[in-house]
Amino acid sequence: MVSREGPEPAQCLCPSLASLHAKDVLRRKHKRRSRQHQRFMARKALLQEQGLLSMSPELRSSPLPAPSGALRGPEATSSGMQRQRNESRGASWSRKPTPTDSAGPWPSKCVAIDCEMVGTGPRGRVSELARCSVVSYHGDVLYDKYIRPEMPIVDYRTRWSGITRQHMRKAIPFQVAQKEILKLLKGKVVVGHALHNDFQALKYVHPRSQTRDTTYVPSLLHQPGLPTRARASLKDLALQLLHKKIQAGQHGQVEDAVTAMELYRLVEVRWEEQEARSLPPRPEDREPDSSTDMEQYMEDQYW
Repeated sequence: MVSREGPEPAQCLCPSLASLHAKDVLRRKHKRRSRQHQRFMARKALLQEQGLLSMSPELRSSPLPAPSGALRGPEATSSGMQRQRNESRGASWSRKPTPTDSAGPWPSKCVAIDCEMVGTGPRGRVSELARCSVVSYHGDVLYDKYIRPEMPIVDYRTRWSGITRQHMRKAIPFQVAQKEILKLLKGKVVVGHALHNDFQALKYVHPRSQTRDTTYVPSLLHQPGLPTRARASLKDLALQLLHKKIQAGQHGQVEDAVTAMELYRLVEVRWEEQEARSLPPRPEDREPDSSTDMEQYMEDQYW
């Protein structure tokens, strides 16, 4: 009796399919970031045309005055051609970096944060951390988790926070989240809107020199019609400066963090130049009274 061999099993294409899928995901992510960057640069150029932003150092092309005894006519032309040849050969002369060229943190040393709080304690008047999102300089999500407060939740503040009871089923303990988040913030320049609320919820104090609160953006731009720092909402600044609508429904923490970073990048050169000069703090730069934080947090104009 002749035994019949069954058909050979088809070779598994899973590894190659997975590789193609991963490449496709990376390609789409790159295209999305490229489009976001193009829109951001267009908005930045518009503000620069309106005189609200200083030009980046590499874009400044003001002519330098000719030194005394400078060559003129054919001699100057031949001298210029010789210098170009020297440059192409890697000659020793090069442009020395100016202080503004190196002003500001490296992108890898800059993150934006947004925290959402719920109400605990008597009548839910105590704000405790319930979600935290951290994004990179380019808007990539580095952290986004729900966090279980240390005390029982009395008010989820869903209208403002977007957090519900269901979200707490997958929440991690506050102590665990705090360690994870502070590890991301350590040694970084932290960007955010009304950061004192976020740091208070994290029970953490970040170095003042490494903090960039976007409520200061209006005072940096000096644009008529912009709200003052005391009532500058992230939503209003995004609409007026980025031409971008956010918080159409419930708040998106990642979206808020990305928007704060975009606002910072709009004024990054001017802001870092001011930080480098180490100007003394102005009276209006004092942190707001913590007793008013909860009332401000619950007001619609705050957002």
